[in-house]
Amino acid sequence: MKFTIKKDLLLDALNKVSKAISTKNLIPVLAGIKFELKKKKLTLTASDNDITIQTSIESVNEDDFNVENEGSIIIQGKYILDIVRKLPDKYINIEVIDELKILIYTENSEFNLNGISESEYPNIGLEESKKKVNIKAGVFKSIVNQTAFASSNEESKPVLTGINLNIVGDMLECNSTDSYRLARKVIKLDKVSEDNYNIVVPSHNIVEFSKILGDDDDIVELHIFSNKILFKTGNLKFESRLINGTYPNTSNLLPDDSFLIVSTNLNDFYDVIDRVSILTSDKEKNIVTLETDEDILILRSSSAEIGRVEEKMKITKNNSENIKISFSAKYMMEALKSFSTETVNIHFVGEIKPILIKSTEDETLTQLVLPIRTY
Repeated sequence: MKFTIKKDLLLDALNKVSKAISTKNLIPVLAGIKFELKKKKLTLTASDNDITIQTSIESVNEDDFNVENEGSIIIQGKYILDIVRKLPDKYINIEVIDELKILIYTENSEFNLNGISESEYPNIGLEESKKKVNIKAGVFKSIVNQTAFASSNEESKPVLTGINLNIVGDMLECNSTDSYRLARKVIKLDKVSEDNYNIVVPSHNIVEFSKILGDDDDIVELHIFSNKILFKTGNLKFESRLINGTYPNTSNLLPDDSFLIVSTNLNDFYDVIDRVSILTSDKEKNIVTLETDEDILILRSSSAEIGRVEEKMKITKNNSENIKISFSAKYMMEALKSFSTETVNIHFVGEIKPILIKSTEDETLTQLVLPIRTY
């Protein structure tokens, strides 16, 4: 194997696939990246058994990428990434000598690495389904950004560490919950799905994929199988395992009606909660209390060791009812951050019932935060 490639092209591909490299893996070969050079195409593959990422570079322009000899080798991921990132040259040469010795060189630099035979690498198919679901990359990124934060970190409830994708007809419903809050996004697909799907994708994996997505207008293909999902966009393939288990029916959590709806400026409300939470003693719960009094919203927090704070702000209410309720400032702020609208409506159902956050400008997104009893 021998080729010359523009550094930026190779670095971009390495940055994508390196997200699937795990230093903790029990199989040493999986700490490597598989380089496969055939005809005028370089394919890079990395996997940690949980996710697999593959991307390819085509030799369209000899100024960008020039192939001399075909071949394949496994190169240790951490070192090839560091080498390519730190080399100052515009072009990098990579050559395999004596089957397992790798020479990486430029005009003034030369690195010799020990490679691993490709025969040791697990057989990775990355098969595609005949029935795929298409979503625009920009829409996919917004779905992940608006829901993933609400998933759980507790491995004791594996199914809650994932994002639930529920596809029926031309509707995609995405849910994420850790039992204390819920994020739900519903979008209409451009095309009716041939099959219905109800799957749970590990939240960490889907976030990593969204980070390497390109232009918002690119199409992301979802190829769904019984135990895995393959995301494909352009020359990039990203495969993730699915989480076994039945996702809870989150529709039961959403109240049908509310006795009070408060409308407020999103940024002002966020900033007030942010300031009031400064004096909360427990960083995990950081409880603040909200109270309405006519067209005034009062937010308070206190700590026996630190002190107390109170802030007021103007609001609009849909009736003359009032409420007093406590909640986690952290959870409320994360829910508010998922909206990109100017105003939000806070729906109150009762002092011990879930708080619903919605926007009149974006009906596809619903956030729910459970209250905290303070007495």
